[in-house]
Amino acid sequence: MTVRVERVFEFAAPPEAVWEFIADPERRARSISVVEEYEVTGADTATWHVRLPIPRMNRTIAVETEELRHDEPRYVKFIGRSKAMRVQGEHTLEPNDGGTRLTNRFVVDGKLPGVERYFKKQLDGELENLEAAIRRDLDL
Repeated sequence: MTVRVERVFEFAAPPEAVWEFIADPERRARSISVVEEYEVTGADTATWHVRLPIPRMNRTIAVETEELRHDEPRYVKFIGRSKAMRVQGEHTLEPNDGGTRLTNRFVVDGKLPGVERYFKKQLDGELENLEAAIRRDLDL
């Protein structure tokens, strides 16, 4: 089973301000509750150390991430790979009535039992965390 989620956020801030957050992979990683550590490993690569509260998973999972596309200031796409899952994320920014519309798309393919079930239940909450982090960053 594959989990697919698309959510749209509206911000009363220009796209360039939202872009500063979205274009920074560390800021994105810090807003996700299951990411315990984050380390840059190259110009477009990083490792997210994720702890999922699922049965038989008593350690962190190293998710090797790579930015596939970075079109400033409107689009970023990344992929994360690990033994437990494959995650693809996209963020599209569009000007909207003096503010910004941010469209977020995520696809999670679990490779271990419980991973997809976890994300099916929790991905909305993680996206709410992302939205809240952006709002805090923009002081909205």
